[in-house]
Amino acid sequence: MRNLYNSLMHAARAHAQWEIETSVSIIKNRKTLLILFIMALPLLIPAMAHAASTLPAFIGGKSAFGPSYFSATTFYGSIGVGIAAGLITGCIGAGGGFVITPALMSLGVKGILAVGTDMFHIFAKAIMGTTLHKKMGNVHVGLAIAFLVGSGLGVTGGGKLNRALFNYNPVMSDFVISSIYVVLLGFLGIFALSDYFRTRKDVSSDAHGGPEKMPALGAKLQNINLAPMIKFDEHVVPGGRKISGVFVAICGAVTGLLASILGVGGGFVTFPMFVYGLGISTATTVGTDIFQIIFTAGYGSISQYAVYGYVFYTLAMGMLLGSLLGIQIGAITTKVVPGSQIKAFYALAILAGFVNRLFALPVKLSQMGYISLSVSAGKTINTMGVWLFFGLIFVFAFWIIGTFIVNIPKLRAESANDVQVTKGGVTQ
Repeated sequence: MRNLYNSLMHAARAHAQWEIETSVSIIKNRKTLLILFIMALPLLIPAMAHAASTLPAFIGGKSAFGPSYFSATTFYGSIGVGIAAGLITGCIGAGGGFVITPALMSLGVKGILAVGTDMFHIFAKAIMGTTLHKKMGNVHVGLAIAFLVGSGLGVTGGGKLNRALFNYNPVMSDFVISSIYVVLLGFLGIFALSDYFRTRKDVSSDAHGGPEKMPALGAKLQNINLAPMIKFDEHVVPGGRKISGVFVAICGAVTGLLASILGVGGGFVTFPMFVYGLGISTATTVGTDIFQIIFTAGYGSISQYAVYGYVFYTLAMGMLLGSLLGIQIGAITTKVVPGSQIKAFYALAILAGFVNRLFALPVKLSQMGYISLSVSAGKTINTMGVWLFFGLIFVFAFWIIGTFIVNIPKLRAESANDVQVTKGGVTQ
């Protein structure tokens, strides 16, 4: 279990690094910033928001759940969610995407709409950035193609399942999505907290990376000659290694299914399956994973959610704007924040999402008739979960932002010193 947690965290760090590079690329590109400003301008004008609120609440019925307007509270809330997720990504160096779907659901967004919007937000950030070419050196074309074939099937299946559940019973759809997040965030949160207590006095501890030596399962699978065979990792071992494309496609299908159901990139399962299951090196895994996230999120958000009306574009834009700001502040603040405190806050943020979705389950079970719960009691339990979640998240956010503001003089001094050192190195 410890190895599984370490591999999940390594995948989260790899995805976070990609997000940081993508965000920096977007901010440094003036044309991209201008496009963002033009797209966001109508959303930031309260008068337009108020005028839009006079439109019908929804377009179509349950099969086209696309809001035709947004409330100012929900939109500004999405910016806050984006900032918080960005701070987690930039400061902790681990993906903050796990908190986005639960946060949107806490704001009153239906689960299926939160999933579709989160996937679209990931895709929008990917296509606006220009960092893909930096990762292409570690992308193995054969592995990527086999993986994408499987992920395409998985994403399609996950999208169909989510839509079928929502059309059958919207409450059951929210319950299933929340239950999966309870299991996932509970596992990650407990291990993240134990990791903090285990490593806070051990400065040499490092949970990065995975095994470069061949795991037992990987060795067995690579000995199975099942066409088509894909050769890879020539840079790791002489002559490289071989694995059946069928196994890679199966991994892709699992990743696509979970990504489509949860609204995340799917990298958190790609890494353990590739490294511990198939015996693929970490470098090849990271490169291929970043590559697949772009296509998986793009295909899933558009073909399985957007065309059916399950993407809330204004919220996606709000999260994108917020995350760009949060990631920059978080990445800079790491220079003045102790690593042990960062680990503690990350564990609390994950556990906050776990508690939030856990407290939402009794209301869903009551609405479906499985348990007896008064309306007032259900509302109280749900409200407690929402306040605990946003309370911990915003304490973390204010702590990071406050630390950043307090240390601005120190950060400026370090930046000026770096410039002087660079100039000195050039003139020598």
